[in-house]
Amino acid sequence: MNLKSFRRIVLLTERESTPFLAKTAISMLRYRPKDVLAVLDRHEVGKTADQVFNVGGEIPFVDSLDRVEDADSLFIGIAPPGGKLPEAWRPMVVDAIRRGMAVVSGLHHFLTDDDEFVKLAQKSNAQLVDVRKNDEKETATGKGLNPGCFRIHTVGQDCSVGKMVTAIEVQKNLQDRGYDAGFAATGQTGMMIEGQGTPIDCVVSDFVNGSAERLVKSLDHHEFLVIEGQGCITHPAYSGVTLGLLHGCAPDAMVFCYEATRPHVKGFGEIPLQPIAKLVELYETVANTRHPSSVVGIAMNSRLLTDAQYREEKQRLESELGLPVVDVFRESADGLVGAILVRRDQVTENREGAIH
Repeated sequence: MNLKSFRRIVLLTERESTPFLAKTAISMLRYRPKDVLAVLDRHEVGKTADQVFNVGGEIPFVDSLDRVEDADSLFIGIAPPGGKLPEAWRPMVVDAIRRGMAVVSGLHHFLTDDDEFVKLAQKSNAQLVDVRKNDEKETATGKGLNPGCFRIHTVGQDCSVGKMVTAIEVQKNLQDRGYDAGFAATGQTGMMIEGQGTPIDCVVSDFVNGSAERLVKSLDHHEFLVIEGQGCITHPAYSGVTLGLLHGCAPDAMVFCYEATRPHVKGFGEIPLQPIAKLVELYETVANTRHPSSVVGIAMNSRLLTDAQYREEKQRLESELGLPVVDVFRESADGLVGAILVRRDQVTENREGAIH
């Protein structure tokens, strides 16, 4: 199912309308605003999406689906630790199902495994869509990737640092320059935006590399393909999915993403984050065991910095690493895309030289 078929969406963020948890809703508001009618959170009624999330313009917050006309779907707008549906949300999900609305969820708690939801959906003919549910059961082959498609992969210092947003902004920048650029979504939010993809973090471990490889093959008719990253290669909980995705998509170039001022690993407050220079080297080493690749730029999430602090951090890191550093929202993805194009030319020259 292509999730772009839903065009009259209500986002559910009840009591969780914060940047930390509501990143799915925020990204939907940023990249699919024309398809969103309202945000459902009774505690923010009277406000607009822009007032609460700094994105989404005049899209209103509502306290009930009664306030929204002709909505076709309710999208779960959060990505909480553990991926469970908040118990307090059940009445709102039940209300949507009884109205015959589709309910779209990217949680690990599958709607289609819930007897109450399934029985109600059968009566109302409502669709229950679990974005993360999959039947991936093939290992990687290590063969068949199109050398004419230049693959770019966003990797990171931690979870939730902007890998998906950076990937989309790089894709858009390439398209604005006239290139044929695709986006490979590998997580729930990316899939809700793009309409389809592969939920890498919910694939059985033996098949992660294979599912990433097949996703790339399905999209490598593009001149450029930007593959959304997941997790971090050193994360205590999610390093496995990061490595499988990295080897499965075999990128020609990587963009490293991080959040300025974040001191500790997300979910592990006692574990400090690894230095950026160390991680850049690690990603390149591990990636090159599968396919020649290099980090070509740094995407900084500077949401907690002032303009002056951002400029100082940018200058410091560019001097330290010798790579372009940008926040794609404060500036644009121009610096990253410029470095990607240089890398593409180098890869092309090397391949042509090898042939001759």
